[in-house]
Amino acid sequence: MDAEKQLKDMLETHPCYNEEAHRKYARMHVPVAPKCNIQCNYCNRKYDCSNESRPGVTSEVLTPEQAVSKVGYVLEKIPNLKVIGIAGPGDPLANEETFTTLALLKERYPSLTPCISTNGLALPASAQRLYDLGVRFVTVTINAPDAETGSRIYGSVLWEGKRYKGTEGAEILLRNQLEGIRKCHELGMLVKANIVMVPEINAASIPELVRKVKDLGAYTVNILPLIPVPGTVFENVRGPTPAERKALMDECSLDARMMRHCKQCRADAIGLLGEDRSAEFTGCGLGKGDGCGPTESWSNLIKIDTGRKFTVAVASEGGKEVDAGFGSAGRFLVYRVDGDDVQMLREVRPRDMDSSTAGLPHREHIEAIINLLDDCDAIVVKEIGDMPRSAIEHRNKKVVVTSGPVRKAVSDLS
Repeated sequence: MDAEKQLKDMLETHPCYNEEAHRKYARMHVPVAPKCNIQCNYCNRKYDCSNESRPGVTSEVLTPEQAVSKVGYVLEKIPNLKVIGIAGPGDPLANEETFTTLALLKERYPSLTPCISTNGLALPASAQRLYDLGVRFVTVTINAPDAETGSRIYGSVLWEGKRYKGTEGAEILLRNQLEGIRKCHELGMLVKANIVMVPEINAASIPELVRKVKDLGAYTVNILPLIPVPGTVFENVRGPTPAERKALMDECSLDARMMRHCKQCRADAIGLLGEDRSAEFTGCGLGKGDGCGPTESWSNLIKIDTGRKFTVAVASEGGKEVDAGFGSAGRFLVYRVDGDDVQMLREVRPRDMDSSTAGLPHREHIEAIINLLDDCDAIVVKEIGDMPRSAIEHRNKKVVVTSGPVRKAVSDLS
């Protein structure tokens, strides 16, 4: 089958890209990507939350093998399943597990359509790799046509080992988003641009953004309403009214095809759009027995798998011993572990931040450190309080409390 015919056939059964298809065909999101390389002011990647339906929420984080095993189980129960999406709960392209999952899906379920949703920061470097793994549908969440507007939406951007803020970070992100869309289009993938509408911040500039992504080859545009989420910078920012959003979509429809049936799905959504059945399958594919249904808490599933690559941050003032608590550490040493190979990547020094021990300044201090270490799979400290431990584990990172030599602490993880 030629590539054009194959893409057309896939489009006919994709519920997000084809409005008619969403009434007939199911999709499944596999939550294999907990790490993120940016921090949006509206995002709280909250796990184990069965009563919320929004991007970034999942009841469990799966390994690639667990995810593909679960796909097989769900396919038996929902035979009209056609699309397997990876949409988080972090950014798929910031997680090597995404590519492992795609490779397994291509091998075991070649008839299913793989789909990726990303913020676009790593898309230019990943587009060809995605295409080679069979991905033909890529959603890019892009919220601003310029760095000034973007600086009001994004708190930070982690790029090439350094965290950027303000217009500098927003400029890096926007440049990569636009280049990624262009590259995906040239490769023959269909791109959907997701735009989160924030009335007083980016709404007026969205028509300009729609024209930009359309010119770069975006197939369709999805304007989403802001969902104010507790614990985020935008928790008290209002979302648009349905009338405001409709008026904006009507205006932008003169320039691009609009998606109007989006349900702002969870990172573990299963079933038809608007009929999420993910709760029925929580725990499936985890190797815990024959049945499905509620499984153990996500915090008990956090682990570092032996023999796999991972990144670990160690709180160490002197550089040789694990000798500092999480909130008071003046230095974290970040290591990359690959089997017996241990390589130091960088130092992170949060001491110049406000290190207040109570109230909002303390919370902001803790969140700032967590954001600096967001690419790490595990964090090793001498001591840690309940609040920072909970915040770290909600991002699916392992916390290890220990003392002694740094090298021994890192080796014990592997």
